[in-house]
Amino acid sequence: DGEMQADTAIEEAILKESFPWCHLSGPANVLIFPELQSANIAYKLIWRLAGAEAVGPVLLGMRKPVHVLERGVEVSDIVNMAAICVVDAQELESALS
Repeated sequence: DGEMQADTAIEEAILKESFPWCHLSGPANVLIFPELQSANIAYKLIWRLAGAEAVGPVLLGMRKPVHVLERGVEVSDIVNMAAICVVDAQELESALS
């Protein structure tokens, strides 16, 4: 539904007031940031303060599936990233054949 402030995207009452024409049926589940530093700050705050499940970083636009794990990740983080990488590889193979 286009660009909006972060609080608008995740707070349904603000969303309905500010964007009454919006088609979202609840808070956004994907947030896109203008650059890496902003995204990393928000991601770390949400992950630590809200106890959210964080998967990423996910790199897009590469010729082949490429993903990065940060230091100190847990086994579940490795499994989640491996699953994303497998799906990326399958989609790439499907697109090339």
